[in-house]
Amino acid sequence: VQLVESGGGPVQAGESLRLSCKTSGYTAGRYCMGWFRQVAGKKREGVAAVHTRGGGKVYADSVKGRFTFSQGYNLQMNGLNPDDAATYYCAAFSAPLSVTRCPLTPGDYVAWGQGTQVTVS
Repeated sequence: VQLVESGGGPVQAGESLRLSCKTSGYTAGRYCMGWFRQVAGKKREGVAAVHTRGGGKVYADSVKGRFTFSQGYNLQMNGLNPDDAATYYCAAFSAPLSVTRCPLTPGDYVAWGQGTQVTVS
């Protein structure tokens, strides 16, 4: 399984970006797809997650109302502010039947992209 993020870059506060997550190597099944972000020296934090078989989308409180999944697993980010500046990662794991609501815990995810940098000034 390979994940490749794109779409990051520098923006002004209040502007928008859409991050894309290109996937390859997946076989049919149940997966959780998540977006995470990390600032140097800080822990990686969950931003949003969605189950590939439907189910509710999950968003961190800090991004609710501003970030949404768009066209699959892409992340539409509106109203960006300096606190959103970070390296953003797409991640995934094969979800057992018991998982219907995907977690925002980085340790649950096993496949990761290389990250894309978002800068907000």
